[in-house]
Amino acid sequence: MNTSAAEAVSVVLLMAVLVCAVLRPRELPEAVVAVPAAAVVITVGAIPWADAVDETARLAPVVGFLAAVLVLAKLCDDDGLFTACGAWTARAAHGSPGRLLAAVFVLASVVTAVLSLDATVVLLTPVVFATVARLGARSRPHVYACVHLSNTGSLLLPVSNLTNLLAFTASGLTFARFAALMAVPWVVAVGAEYLVFRRFFRADLAAGATAPDDGPPPRLPRFALVTVACTLAGFVVTSAFGVNPAWAAAAGALVLAVRALLRRTATPVALVRSAAVPFLAFVLGLGVVVRAVTDNGLTGGLRHVLPGGSGLPALLGIAALAAVLANVINNLPAVLVLLPLTAPHGAGAVLAVLIGVNVGPNLTYAGSLATLLWRRIARSYDHPVHLGEFTVLGLLTVPPALVLAVVALWGGLRVAGGG
Repeated sequence: MNTSAAEAVSVVLLMAVLVCAVLRPRELPEAVVAVPAAAVVITVGAIPWADAVDETARLAPVVGFLAAVLVLAKLCDDDGLFTACGAWTARAAHGSPGRLLAAVFVLASVVTAVLSLDATVVLLTPVVFATVARLGARSRPHVYACVHLSNTGSLLLPVSNLTNLLAFTASGLTFARFAALMAVPWVVAVGAEYLVFRRFFRADLAAGATAPDDGPPPRLPRFALVTVACTLAGFVVTSAFGVNPAWAAAAGALVLAVRALLRRTATPVALVRSAAVPFLAFVLGLGVVVRAVTDNGLTGGLRHVLPGGSGLPALLGIAALAAVLANVINNLPAVLVLLPLTAPHGAGAVLAVLIGVNVGPNLTYAGSLATLLWRRIARSYDHPVHLGEFTVLGLLTVPPALVLAVVALWGGLRVAGGG
């Protein structure tokens, strides 16, 4: 197959995979189209078998890491961690919607950073709905905070997002240095979002709410908290010794899984289901299809428009391009396409891509799969989600959060050296 035909076939299949992932007809798993599409690009010769195997091998540790973190988050939820966090959030609000928004921002940012954006969307959003109903507050600002922070709040750690795991591998950084470079960008991006939310939802925040009933403070599941803390420490230690941090994630998940099985609060089938195996297959299939697209022409086109270097204008340009691409083809394909092009320019360029593909998806529904999943959850609670409102809020939050985060990254690179 010639290059033009291979590119056309690859692009059509990529669009089919993304449309299926966005619409999910009959609630079919994303892998239903992604895996056959990967098989097709291999069969027709759009990507050599050896390259497909190489891409799968490259993504395998990342997918394993993701599976372990998903299991860890689900077991923490089963142990009551998110319910306890919701109760503490309600108490911290003292009947004030403004305080509640601040508490939700802090909670969602931390949960996203430590347990991944999937935990915020799937596990924390229902808790926020319940907390808002309990206080009699308006839900809009707090529920929108969950989806925005599932994206923006995922800047901090390599474990916070699948895009982070990919960027972490490409950056050559240790876990600790990655977190150190992204800490200030994370804070300023979340802070910019918070200031816009306070203004945008001022009418909702001015409405009344009730203080929760007095009672004993909620019980925090200490075993789960200690396991998560040890897992995070394990990420730092394994990375420092050149060991894949996926082993630390697997160890943390294994500890909670064994405990849950012994206490009969989980079954082997439930543990496998919490690993989201169909989604993992989707990631591998998507990776092969994206590799076929990039190898057959997209890489050359992007190379002409992608800024080079690690100066502030270059980093801003890289982040902006990444944000645009994320909203056109989704953030996961965008990061797969851009990382091979930016990695030669250093860790700073890779992290700029990460800012673009994590902050940028707050602009449109299709920007990230997490946003699409959040929309389904919101509708299941009869919460209206309007395209116009979502887009306007995105236009107000994405540009300042992206620019401030990139400036903070540039400053951190200048202070720490390298980039």
